[in-house]
Amino acid sequence: TTSQSIGFVTSKPRPLLSSCDQKEVEKSLVDECGMTPFHVCFSTIGPASSKLLKVLLDNKYPYNALLGWKDANDKLAMDYLVTNWTQENKLLLQMALQSWMVSRLERWCTKPWMEAIESKIQAIIAEDDKERRSTLWMEAHSAFAQYETMAAPFILEMALWNLKLKSGWSNGDGQALDRGECRYVCGSGFVIPKVLQFLGIARPDTIEFD
Repeated sequence: TTSQSIGFVTSKPRPLLSSCDQKEVEKSLVDECGMTPFHVCFSTIGPASSKLLKVLLDNKYPYNALLGWKDANDKLAMDYLVTNWTQENKLLLQMALQSWMVSRLERWCTKPWMEAIESKIQAIIAEDDKERRSTLWMEAHSAFAQYETMAAPFILEMALWNLKLKSGWSNGDGQALDRGECRYVCGSGFVIPKVLQFLGIARPDTIEFD
């Protein structure tokens, strides 16, 4: 199956908000200029910026969504770090991208993708030319967005399988379904193509990993 072919493994799920609650939380953290706490933190660097960033990267905040949020100037929070380059900003960029990109790819067990992003991050940090650094950042962000899209069907399959495991449904003989049977009847073969078609995402047939 798809998740088996790319080496995804399940980990202990984090508590999730409903999609409506999540959107409300995100909106409540955006000001009238479309700036999130990350935009403010990264555009006004001070002595306590690293401590503030650690708080913002706590799991209580939807940092994955907020770091991908563009303000009224069509800028991501990371754009402010990349264009105003200091030693402190290098540290902040590395901290933010470690949580936002690298750690997520590590949880998905997609080692080649993780290593590719780590390499791009190091290239950004080592680049002193502003324009070249901005280009490297855009390339890293574009690559990560592509990885998210490619991973979407496999993560959805895992969610459906997990839901079936928790439901405790039985087969026609009244016996509980085992893990393999739950995976087979979780409905991923029907649900995933419909969702991806609605989102306009092409599902890859096979992704090879070393």
